Amino acid sequence: MAVTAQQIAELAGVSRGTVDRALHDRGRVAPEVAARIRRIAAELGYKPNLVGQALVRTKRGFKLGAIVQSIETPTMQIVCGGVRRAAVELRASGVELLLREVRGLDTEQMLEYIEGLVEDGIQGLAISLNNAPELRRCIDELHEQGIPVVTLNSDAPGSRRLCFIGLDNYRAGRTAAGLMREILPQGGRVLPLTGHLNNTAHNNRLNGFSDALREGTAEDIVLLPFQPCFDRDDYAYEITQHALRAEPGLAGVYVSSNGQRGACQAIEEEGLKGRVKVIAFDLNETNMALLHSDSLSFVIDQEAAEQGYRPPYILYEYLMHKKRPAQELLYTDIAIRTKYNSDLVLSPPEEQRTGGAAVAGG
Repeated sequence: MAVTAQQIAELAGVSRGTVDRALHDRGRVAPEVAARIRRIAAELGYKPNLVGQALVRTKRGFKLGAIVQSIETPTMQIVCGGVRRAAVELRASGVELLLREVRGLDTEQMLEYIEGLVEDGIQGLAISLNNAPELRRCIDELHEQGIPVVTLNSDAPGSRRLCFIGLDNYRAGRTAAGLMREILPQGGRVLPLTGHLNNTAHNNRLNGFSDALREGTAEDIVLLPFQPCFDRDDYAYEITQHALRAEPGLAGVYVSSNGQRGACQAIEEEGLKGRVKVIAFDLNETNMALLHSDSLSFVIDQEAAEQGYRPPYILYEYLMHKKRPAQELLYTDIAIRTKYNSDLVLSPPEEQRTGGAAVAGG
C-alpha cells in the first residue's frame, strides 16, 4: 500500500501541512523538522501522488499573477502580448491569470500590485522589475510564503526567484559593440544612450558594449559618456542633437533601450542620415520601419513575446508537477536583424493583443 503524507505526519509528530511544505519547499519549516520529515519519507519510499494533486488543484483552480513594467514601450507591449496568449491557453487548464501593467519603473506601484495580487490569492508570480532592493526583498518574502516567482526581461540576481527568462544583456551589449566596429572601420566617436539607470537589463547592455569597445586595440573608436533618455524619444532627440553639434566627428549612436526613433530623427534633421550609424534593440513595427529607411543599421532582437509567454507555463508546471526549470537562467536568442531579414518576424498574432483571460491593472 502506498505511503501517505498523513502517515508521515503522524510518525514525525507534525501536521499534514508541515509535511507538504517540507517535501515541496513551500513556506517556513525548521531545518531539523524538515530533515526529519524527509528522512522518514525516504525510509518509507514515499512518492507524491502527482495525479491526485493535479486533480485537486485543477478542481480548485490556479491563480497566477503577472506584472509588466515600462508598458508604454513597444517592446513591453509585445511582452504583454505573450503573457495574454499564455493566459488564453492556460484558461482551459483552470488557470486564472491576473495581469498588472506599470508605466515606467515605478517601484511603489509594483509593490502595491504585488501586495494586491497576494491578497487576491495568487499562487505564483511572473514579473519584470527594476533593481530596487525592496523588490528583491519582496521576491524573497514571496518565496518564504510558498509563492514562486519568475523574473522576465529584467532580472533580480541574488534573489530567491525560481528562474529568469530573457536576454543575456551583457553578451548582447558585447554583440552590439562588435557590430559597431564592423560598420565603423575608420573609427570615430560613439554616443551610448541608455534608458533607466535602475534597470538591470539596460545597465548590462551598456556595460557589455562599453567593455567590449575598450578591449583590444580598437583605440580609434572613442566612447563618449553615456546619457540616460529614460525610454523617451523626446529626450533621445535632444541628447543626440546636442551631441551631433558638439561632436562634429560623431560616427555612431548606440541605443541600449528605447529612444531610437528620437535619435534617428535628430540625425536625419542634421542631414547625417546614413553617415551616422545607429544600433538599437528590439524588432517592433517602429524599428522595422527605421531599418527599411536605413535610419538604423542593426537591431538586436530578444524574442520579447517569448519572454511573456513562457513564465506562466513555467509557474504552472512547477505548481502542478513540482517541475523546476532546467536552468536558473533561461536566455532567449540574441538575433541580429537588418532591413533584409526584419520582415521575417511578424507582429504578435491577434490573440496576443486581445487575450481575454488577463485582467488589466489600474
